[in-house]
Amino acid sequence: MGDVDFHPRVALASLSGEADADWARAASREAGLAFLGGIAVDDPTRTAAERMAADRDRTEFLPANPVAFVADELDRLADSPIDAAVNVRATTPGAIRPVARVCAARNAILEVNAHCRQSEMCAAGAGETLLADTDRLCNIVTAASDEGAATSVKVRAEVPGVDLPSLTRDLDTAGTDVLHVDAMDSEETIASVRDAFDGFLIANNGVRDRATVREYLAYGADAVSIGRPSDNRAVRVRVRDAVTTWFADE
Repeated sequence: MGDVDFHPRVALASLSGEADADWARAASREAGLAFLGGIAVDDPTRTAAERMAADRDRTEFLPANPVAFVADELDRLADSPIDAAVNVRATTPGAIRPVARVCAARNAILEVNAHCRQSEMCAAGAGETLLADTDRLCNIVTAASDEGAATSVKVRAEVPGVDLPSLTRDLDTAGTDVLHVDAMDSEETIASVRDAFDGFLIANNGVRDRATVREYLAYGADAVSIGRPSDNRAVRVRVRDAVTTWFADE
């Protein structure tokens, strides 16, 4: 697992246009880590985010200077008890390096988004598209790691043509410290990924209560993350209590 850890082992998964420092601070009693973002950091992903916002009323983070925006948001959490991570959309290793340096300087995790399946982002060559382009994804991960940032990759299961355990082994070799897996409707995928990955494993999708928490942790996840209901304190409390009980019993 390296040096990555947080307590309680509950993460908040990024929600586009909502996952900022205020959102993270509001949940700091129930979660140990918050993924801010996602932030589009190069021209292709920013153009895609602009189209998503204009055509489908998507709320996206589109600051004039995305790297400075990340730095400011992380600085706003400097005195908060919750650890910070930043989910980043990028198409090339060069685009990831500046924000990775910002994260490294602030002890934040840089998360490469290989998860977004919005058509505009995939057409730009980012998000889920990266799952089928192993070399490019691994090069992006290595670039972030080379800048000194603890590096996470957000992936999803059930993508046609993608052997997730095989990809996981490549990501492990490339320097991935954290794998953040959206299990979709295949919770047992976590077990196969666990067998292939030596780092810190976060399970995502449908995390709402004690039953889902225990299922993912039993499959070998080190932590769970809450997605859409991350702004619902009742859900966060249930998940936190279930995680705390699990590790106390273990």
